[in-house]
Amino acid sequence: MKPGQPNKPPAIRIWKETAHRGGKGVSAINGIPLPGPQLEEICSMLKKKCGTGGTVKNGVIEIQGDHRDRLVEELKKLGYTDVKKAGG
Repeated sequence: MKPGQPNKPPAIRIWKETAHRGGKGVSAINGIPLPGPQLEEICSMLKKKCGTGGTVKNGVIEIQGDHRDRLVEELKKLGYTDVKKAGG
């Protein structure tokens, strides 16, 4: 990074994860720069928008099912600009 440039917040990445879940997938969201209680609030709002369950584990929001497109859209509505789908 060049001197004098403002620090850019880290990108938010959303990917599908199925490992150790008996074949059932979750959409995992990493990189939201907020403390735990605020992550829980965002997780709750996203679960309602997707009509499914989810949780926060180690700073990663996990939403049950493959809802990556909807999650990108909803996070952009919240004002996060650098939101990208990761993986295939």
